[in-house]
Amino acid sequence: MTSRSSGGRRAAVVGTGLIGASIALGLRSHGWHVTGSDIDSSVSEEALAIGALDAIGCDPEAEVTFVATPAGAVVDEASRVLSRGDLRSDALVTDVAGVKSEISAAISDPRFVGGHPMAGSEQLGVQGADPGIFVGATWVLTPVAATNPDDYARLRSVVGLLGAEVVALSPEQHDELVAVVSHVPHLTAAVLMNLADQLASEHAALLRLAAGGFRDMTRIAAGDSRIWPDICAANAAAIVGTLDELLVSLAEVRDTVKAADRGRLLDLLDRAGRARRSLPVGAAAPARLAEIRVPVQDRPGVVAEITTLAGDQGINILDLEIAHSSEGDQGVLVLVVDAEGADRLKDALGARSYRAVARLLDSP
Repeated sequence: MTSRSSGGRRAAVVGTGLIGASIALGLRSHGWHVTGSDIDSSVSEEALAIGALDAIGCDPEAEVTFVATPAGAVVDEASRVLSRGDLRSDALVTDVAGVKSEISAAISDPRFVGGHPMAGSEQLGVQGADPGIFVGATWVLTPVAATNPDDYARLRSVVGLLGAEVVALSPEQHDELVAVVSHVPHLTAAVLMNLADQLASEHAALLRLAAGGFRDMTRIAAGDSRIWPDICAANAAAIVGTLDELLVSLAEVRDTVKAADRGRLLDLLDRAGRARRSLPVGAAAPARLAEIRVPVQDRPGVVAEITTLAGDQGINILDLEIAHSSEGDQGVLVLVVDAEGADRLKDALGARSYRAVARLLDSP
């Protein structure tokens, strides 16, 4: 393996397509030494050529490996990395797949923490790689009971370097929620696009009429189709359940339109408009910050419970560390959050028998 630069911190990427190469570019921009590999050697060669990688191959000194393969290959690839005898003892492995429950259940190694950057592009492959796609995007991490707090904090810090906002969810929560906001919307966009394409064969002008609204709604249908069979297979129950609810809602819209029920239609559209306008458009920098210190048993599992609780409350954790006690198995989990959500998180922690203490931080 030939290296272009010695670098400081080191990472590896397995799968150097759009997301893998974007991660590599982002880390290299921060001075990391990044190696990578792909099942298609021409793809990794292309990633090297565009400057996403320092070298092709495996790096036993990588402190974190991102498995950026389709979901169906994550377990095998992550397990292969974790089984390497020459891997540094504190190395971490994460993935970027759009499903988490099946993967997390299959990998019991505590050095693995599931992840999913909620970012993408209609661009395909290495040539579409762009480290900027993560800036302001949500990156879900799914710690479990075996996750070590220090390992989670390290991985969270690395993801933060790429400009993403980290949200912790359980693997099961993740899969239920992304069925609604990602998986079913993608399938719906694909169906609508195919319908328009079929009608265009009879009406040549149809696609010329496709204005901004239609293009915005179906943009995601242009993404990489190869990742979706694995996602749909792994998250079938949640996807089917959401599709069933969508079909019921569409049937109600059909009946409303057929009945020319103006009031009911306006109510439906108004409610949708208000909900759409209330969607967050990116995490603005909080005006004030608060620090929450939570005495905890210094054990795996506590970070998963507390960080996913914050996710449930819609509270973004801006920084996290664990202060270990020099004696016994006690520690203090230190969270930095938006001051507006501090009391809400403190109360939620109190309901779980955590004795949290919150204080406002001085403005910078």
